[in-house]
Order: sequence, then C-alpha cells, then structure tokens
Amino acid sequence: MTISRRGLLGAGAAVGLLSACGSNTGRDDGGSGGGPKLSQWYHQYGEQGTEQAVKKYATAYKKANVTVQWRPGNYDEQTAAALLTDSGPDVFEVNGPTLDQIQGKQVADLTELFDGVKDDFNPAVLAPKTYDGKIWGIPQVIDMQMLYYRKSLLADAGVRPPKTLDELVDAAKKLTSKKTKGLFLGNDGGAGVLGGTPLYAAGLELVTADGEVGFDDPAAARTLGKIHRLYADKSLLLGAPADWSDPSAFVQGLTAMQWSGLWALPGVQKELGDDFGVLPFPKDGAGGRPAVPVGAYAAAVSTRSKHQKAGKEFLKWLWIDSTDRQEDFALSYGFHIPARMSLAKKAEKLRKGAAADAVRYTTDHGHAEPLLWTPAARSAYQDALSRIIKDGANPESELKKVVRKVSAELDRVKKKS
Repeated sequence: MTISRRGLLGAGAAVGLLSACGSNTGRDDGGSGGGPKLSQWYHQYGEQGTEQAVKKYATAYKKANVTVQWRPGNYDEQTAAALLTDSGPDVFEVNGPTLDQIQGKQVADLTELFDGVKDDFNPAVLAPKTYDGKIWGIPQVIDMQMLYYRKSLLADAGVRPPKTLDELVDAAKKLTSKKTKGLFLGNDGGAGVLGGTPLYAAGLELVTADGEVGFDDPAAARTLGKIHRLYADKSLLLGAPADWSDPSAFVQGLTAMQWSGLWALPGVQKELGDDFGVLPFPKDGAGGRPAVPVGAYAAAVSTRSKHQKAGKEFLKWLWIDSTDRQEDFALSYGFHIPARMSLAKKAEKLRKGAAADAVRYTTDHGHAEPLLWTPAARSAYQDALSRIIKDGANPESELKKVVRKVSAELDRVKKKS
C-alpha cells in the first residue's frame, strides 16, 4: 500500500505501514547528468505527482547522473538491510536516521552542509537528526498534527476554543449530543496518535537533553488521567468509518473537534469554508505549554557509497540550495511545511488563515520524538497509555513501570555511544 508523508507522525507509524516489496533495482530511472552515478531511494508516497517530481529534480542536476528508485513495500526494513551491503543506495530518504544507523556508522556526517543555514531549519525537526554534536540527515518537509474545531458547533454550545486540557475535557463533554461526539482522537481513543504529546503539554519531555527519562514527574500521571476522563465521559468518537488521519468524521459532523494533521486542511477548507479553526494540543497545569507533534523525513548519505562527496553535493543542491524545489515538494504534492523556516514564512499557500496558524504553532510549539526514544521505549509507553485511556488503569503505577523500562533502555543505548 502507499502512504503519504503523514506516516512518520503516528508513534513510529512509518515502521510497518508498508507492504512487501519487489526486487526492482530502479537504477535505470531518472538522471541525465554527467559525473558519477548516484542511486537515490524514496519510499512510495501516496500523494499524486510526487514520484514524477523527484525524478524531475534528479534530471535537473547536472554534476552527477542521479537515478531515482521508488520503493514500495516496507521501506524502513528494506533500507536498514540495504545499508549493510554494497548494493544499497548512495543517497536516500529515511525516517531518521535511526540511532542504530548513526552508531553503526551507516550514514555520513552532513554537518558541513549546514554552514550558514543551520539556524534557518526548524529546530524541532533538526534535533532528532543531530547526535554527538553532528547532523546526520537533512530534514525535507515537516508534517504536524493539530486540533480542528467546528466554529459553529462550539458557538451554538457556548463553548470557547479550549486553551487548557481541562477546558478541552469540559468542551468535549458539552459538545457531545445524540448525533455528535465532542472529540475524535482516533478509533482507539487516542493512544496510538497522541503518543508523548500530552506529556509535552504538561511541560515534560520523553527524554531530557542529557539522555534521562523526562516524565518521571507527578504531572505526567495527572495529565494522562485527564485523557482517560475524555474516554470515561463518553465524549470521544469511537468506531468512525475512517481513522484520525482522515477528516471525514469532522466534516460530516460526527464530531465537533478532531485531532488530525496539516495534510487534512485543504479538504476541511473545501467542505467547511471558514467554519473551522485549528489549535495546538492544549497545555496542562501551571508548568504546561501548548504542544504540537512534528516529524520530517530526512535525506542521508550511505557510508557504503563510493561517491559520498558527490552524494553530499547533490543533497546540498536539492535540500539546502534549491529553495524553489523545496517549496514545490512541500506544497505541490499534498500539504506540508518546508523545513526551512524562511520558506515556511513566505510560502503563499501558508500565509493566511488556518495554514498560517499551523506554521506558527509548529515554529512556537513543535516537538519531535527524540533520537534516543527507541522502539522499545515507545512500545512500553504506548502500551501503558492504552491501558490508562481505555481500561482506566492507574496512571501513577503504569508510569512507574514505564519509567523503569525506559531508563534501562536509555542506559543500554548510551553505553553504545
């Protein structure tokens, strides 16, 4: 199946969303430049025109003969395996790079490519590409998630757009009627999509800057307990025909508020006109802050490549120097935010209304899963979150177990440094 760039935002959702792949090498697709031959890999995007666009970019580059390989199937597993061989890509996009790929010296250091422009990249998405003071991948475009609300339904119920988690819980209850639920967080009640966002809303983190557990704090249990209240109050839409990433439940009036992504905005605007607004996830508690989950695929260079220098030059040309192509990639095929803040600020499609709000929220409140947040840590937390939300499990005891597991996992990965 194909996926769009939204896949990397759902609790590691890019992993395992793709089906099995064929054995097409793809090395005869794309470039016409002179110089060394470079193989470039992409995962199979769901947005129409993306494949043609990246091949057009490759053809426009004249310092190397770049051939694009469009990879259906389980891209993350394919790439991980290929990086261990000499038949893998020279340059490739990656949902990472992962800590294992960096510590295993499978990806090249790209820090020098950012000279003079590093501060223009959104720091929230650049941080997970950075390890040991070096940058290992160039963020391509940003996807983000936010809360959509129906202005008319809130006005009819006398409800203000919620700015705190308590206000969200109260609003969802007041907006719930026989025909409409107050809030849609996904058909599982929010465990899959919210991830660590409520913790950031409480002023906490998944992993601290010095590599320790960032949510060993009473505020974490307090906040997650409020997410359970949404479920217990029967304020949440469950069993919708389409899940959270699709805005159909929202535009059809099945819910007054829905958590979804920026990619949904054009469809919502087409159906509802101006009868909607967008918000970050509301803050919780005195130390809380609005929270906006963000993610970005990165362009990287394989250390197995015989043409690392040429690969770096190509990626610098495409993802740092060619700002027109970066804006085209972000906004002509789906709806995304350029990773360069200067481009996001001036892009015509992002300068008005809810789109401009989304860019501002991303800049002011964006957070990404940290590099040290491994699959094992994520799994332990997600399982506990599901039990808290749906089963009413005690948040304090659940989180104590998660803290122990995540602490041990962080100790493990730090020893490999």
